[in-house]
Amino acid sequence: MDITAIYPGTFDPVTLGHIDVASRASKMFDHVVVAVAESPGKQPAFDLEKRSEFVRDALADLPNVRVQSFQGLLVDVAVDIGATVIVRGLRAVSDFEYEVQLANLNRQLNPGIETVFVAAASQYTFVSSSIVREIAKLGGDVSRFVNPAVEAALIEARKSS
Repeated sequence: MDITAIYPGTFDPVTLGHIDVASRASKMFDHVVVAVAESPGKQPAFDLEKRSEFVRDALADLPNVRVQSFQGLLVDVAVDIGATVIVRGLRAVSDFEYEVQLANLNRQLNPGIETVFVAAASQYTFVSSSIVREIAKLGGDVSRFVNPAVEAALIEARKSS
């Protein structure tokens, strides 16, 4: 069976936790599409093109993973690319309730798409993009949480502001 999964997110910025989930998903499914959401309501720090570039660079060594940006309903994008599985990462119990709500909503919108939860590796359970952005904005070291290209962009963004 040839299974395509979609791993959606804003990825603002992509963290080592995101990379870990995508890497692990690439071992579970034949194809993984990391879908970078436009998310204008979240007012992302990096534009869609830059966020997609960061993800593409971070996952370049995974041959069965590709990156694409999207806007609109996730289930519609999943259908367009032939995905039957949505991958969602869980860092803590606090993520679980929200993620189950989304999974149930997506199942109502399209019963043919299942959601699979991937528990974050223990070293990433406390890492979120918003926390990384805040640490960087305050001049802290984010090298343990993001890859070097993202770290450099966060440093540059701090200098520019």
